[in-house]
Amino acid sequence: MSLLPHQLELLAPARDAAIGIEAVNHGADAVYIGGPSFGARSSADNTVADIARLVQHAHRFNSRIFVTLNTILRDDELEGARTLAWQLYDAGVDALIVQDMGLLAIDMPPLQLHASTQCDIRTPEKARFLQDVGLRQLVLARELTLAQITAIRAATDPTQSTLEFFVHGALCVAYSGQCYISAAHTGRSANRGECSQACRLPYQVVDSAGRFVAHDKHVLSMKDNNQSDNLAALVDAGVRSFKIEGRYKDMAYVKNITAHYRKLLDELIEARQHSANPLARASSGQTTFSFTPDPNQNFNREFTDYFVNGRQDSIGAFDTPKNPGQPIGFVTQVGPNWVDLELNDRQAVLHNGDGLCYYDLQKELVGLAINRAELISTKKGHWRVFPKDALAGLKDLRKGVEVNRNRDVDWLHGLDKKSSERRIQLWAHLADSANGIALTLTDEDGFSASAQAALALTPAKDNATALETLVDNVSKLGNTLFAASDVQVAFSQPWFVPASVLNPLRREAVEKLEAARAAGFVRWLPGQVIEPPAPYPDDTLSYLANVFNRAARSFYARHGVKVIAAAYEAIEEPGEVSLMITKHCVRFSLSLCPKQAKGVTGVQGTVKAEPLQLINGKEKLTLHFDCKPCEMHVVGRMKPAVARQSREELSQTRAGTPMTFYKSRPQTSFG
Repeated sequence: MSLLPHQLELLAPARDAAIGIEAVNHGADAVYIGGPSFGARSSADNTVADIARLVQHAHRFNSRIFVTLNTILRDDELEGARTLAWQLYDAGVDALIVQDMGLLAIDMPPLQLHASTQCDIRTPEKARFLQDVGLRQLVLARELTLAQITAIRAATDPTQSTLEFFVHGALCVAYSGQCYISAAHTGRSANRGECSQACRLPYQVVDSAGRFVAHDKHVLSMKDNNQSDNLAALVDAGVRSFKIEGRYKDMAYVKNITAHYRKLLDELIEARQHSANPLARASSGQTTFSFTPDPNQNFNREFTDYFVNGRQDSIGAFDTPKNPGQPIGFVTQVGPNWVDLELNDRQAVLHNGDGLCYYDLQKELVGLAINRAELISTKKGHWRVFPKDALAGLKDLRKGVEVNRNRDVDWLHGLDKKSSERRIQLWAHLADSANGIALTLTDEDGFSASAQAALALTPAKDNATALETLVDNVSKLGNTLFAASDVQVAFSQPWFVPASVLNPLRREAVEKLEAARAAGFVRWLPGQVIEPPAPYPDDTLSYLANVFNRAARSFYARHGVKVIAAAYEAIEEPGEVSLMITKHCVRFSLSLCPKQAKGVTGVQGTVKAEPLQLINGKEKLTLHFDCKPCEMHVVGRMKPAVARQSREELSQTRAGTPMTFYKSRPQTSFG
């Protein structure tokens, strides 16, 4: 059993169990979280005991817990990963998110396996293969268009695999699993959860003649993903799991963004309930919020829907990787230790502790934290703010500068408190019996429980009041996970039932209903593996396949691959290689793409996709442009010192001889 083809799953991130619990409370159908190791986020680890606590809470609502086990593994780590997988199985988790195919070749528990974003699923052939080897949920590359997603769904079986897609959060500029800059420059592998985020750095962009094309621009830094306007189209393309990025994010982010997409998906489900293909939630209950969800309130680099609707020229956050916030006003005067602002909205309020920012003359974002805010004129929306830092350090702050707010402490404080209610609907039936009364509760999932109380029945003095009191008392479900949709009182005649009898009867019935739900919870089964083994789409794998252990090598060999290169982390690629492959194109973003030039008078034929160079201090990378698939390769080599250190570390961990999988390396060519 797994996600059904008509069910929509909202998949939220959790840095820890407490955040995961709130993700469930704010409407998540599933939560993904890191375990104590091997989770591709080196500082987002959690104990198995904490995960078990999260599982227990989530399962009450039929929500699911997925644990990331998605780093590539050395041979000496496979046994530890296998042991952890069995511990997580015993803790009740519903699925493991994996990248390393070696895990499919060892003794794993009967847990569902999901393909990590690191698996780089871009083609129907790759998706079908992963489905056929038993992966039940496939997170597609963020770079895909609606047409490409539709093609993948057509090539796979919706009863055997669920398509998952990132709908919100930070964007990795590389195809996931295809970035080695961090490993080459620092020895910290992105495929092992230690990315140094070179993509967020500023670079000089230099052309083949040595001329500067861009100066100190964050040309590899993307805006944040936001698919709020594309959910219906993604559903029609075949996506059923909608994933929020953010296992490093804080509680406020997870509450807000989960609530935002919960509302949007519920609206979509409601709009299609009478259509030919109605949709449903993947878990139980209805969620209400004490705040208005707003993605703009959390840290973001502004938003893009990336490539879902085709290539756009506004996907990059090239000026800054910081949060620019939302426009709020402009500077009217600068004093010795204060700044006067006129707000765009005269009803807006500034608070002590708010974060403001503005762009200096070099278009770098400068932060201005408010120590104290004073209202000068309500009529004109004038405020005087006293920054925490000295004004002398606030570069280019002057009259007329536009100011944004990127932190609203009042809004954030609202999320520090309880901010949601998630309740499962139930129907109550109260009847008299030979010995007293009986209460039967039936919930929205069809589970039912009854409780009885012995009672000498006496007629009610006021029939209408007695009935109203009974309905009110049965409906008082307090801090339980239930809410009463309807209460029916089926007495043979109006009886008086004291609260001292009805209240414990209701509590007993609720406890039995919860027990029935727990007993009826159905654990997911692993995916079906096709026999004979499905052939891999290619018979040759380069270092880009991230094969780092013998079990992974055996897996691919079993599926027909003849030449298998070791992962880049095996330090067997000493020369220049593609350290990043990305759909983002710097030439396109800087209006230097040959395809853009076509049709422009006097330009056609003179613009070529010649290499560019990225320079950050002593670091230099070369950009090659593969125009046929419209991709960019960031090319470089591993630093000698990094290679020496990495080889030493590998020699200390490997048992036996180093892993060598091939004698000749497949070459990457550029068009």
